[in-house]
Amino acid sequence: MRLAMVSIGGMPRLARVDAAGQRFWPLATLAPELPEDMTALIDALSRGAQLPEPSGDGDRLEEAMLLAPLPRPPRNIFCVGKNYYAHAREFAGSGYDSSSTGAADAIPQAPIIFSKPFTAISGPWDDIPLWPGLDEGVDYEAELAVVIGRGGRNIARADAMAHVFGYTVVNDVTARDLQGTHKQWLLGKGIDGFCPMGPWIVTADELDPASMRVSCTVNGEKRQDASTADLIFDVPTLIETISRSMALLPGDVIATGTPEGVGIGFKPPRFLRDGDVVECAIEGIGRIRNTLRRQPAG
Repeated sequence: MRLAMVSIGGMPRLARVDAAGQRFWPLATLAPELPEDMTALIDALSRGAQLPEPSGDGDRLEEAMLLAPLPRPPRNIFCVGKNYYAHAREFAGSGYDSSSTGAADAIPQAPIIFSKPFTAISGPWDDIPLWPGLDEGVDYEAELAVVIGRGGRNIARADAMAHVFGYTVVNDVTARDLQGTHKQWLLGKGIDGFCPMGPWIVTADELDPASMRVSCTVNGEKRQDASTADLIFDVPTLIETISRSMALLPGDVIATGTPEGVGIGFKPPRFLRDGDVVECAIEGIGRIRNTLRRQPAG
C-alpha cells in the first residue's frame, strides 16, 4: 500500500496511491472516518484500523501534486551516520569526518545517531535551497527512511520489524563546510529545505529492507548505487538502539544512512551547484527529484 500527501485545490490531502503511482483515491472519500493527518493515520492503522480497498478508477496523479508524505513527524528525524562500509571509509578519508582519526577507526563499532530537524523536510520535487553563506559545500545523500508504526521503548531486535509501518526515500542534504567547522552534524544537515522526502510511504508488508537498491544521480550521472544489504547496522539494530534510550512514537522517521559516492568522496570534492538536478531512488519505493536553486540574500 502506498500512502501520499497530495495537493488538491491547493490544499494538502491524504491519499492512497496505486502500485503504478499513476492513480490516487483521497482518504476523505475512501475512509472518511480515519484521520486526515499522516501521523495520526499511521497510529490508527498500527492499532488495527482498516483502510478499505479502493473502488473505481480513482483520479489521475500528476507528479507536481505530490508533497512530502510526512511533513510533520512527531519530532526530529533520527539519522544514522557512516552506516555503509564503503561510505564510512570514503568519509574517513575525506577530511570532513571529525568522528574519525583515519582508516583505523573508519568503521563505527556502534550506530552513530544524530537528528535532523523536521523543519528541513521538503517535497519530492521541491527545490533544494542554496542559502547565501551556506552554499559552498552542499552535498547529497540518498537514504532509505524507516517510518515507525507501533511505538515502544526497549524494543528487542527480534521484535523490531513489528514496529515498522513503512518506508520512504530521503535525501539527507548536507553543508559539508558547516559539518567540518562545527565538528558536529546538526547545523550542516538541519538547514531549511535540506531533507527532500517522498514520493510516498510504502507499507512494510510490500518491502524487504534487507535487500533494496539505493541510487542517486546528479544531472543524469550515476553517483551512488548500492544495496541495503551493505548496511553496517540493519533496521532492527537501529530500532533496538534508539528505543533503548527513548520511546519511539508512531510516525517517527529513521534515515538509515547513505552509500558510497557522495560529493566529498571525489578528489577534489564535487559539491552541488545552482541548477544541478539530484535524483534519489530506492527499489520498490520510487524516486524523488530536486533542483538546486540559489536563494536571494536577506
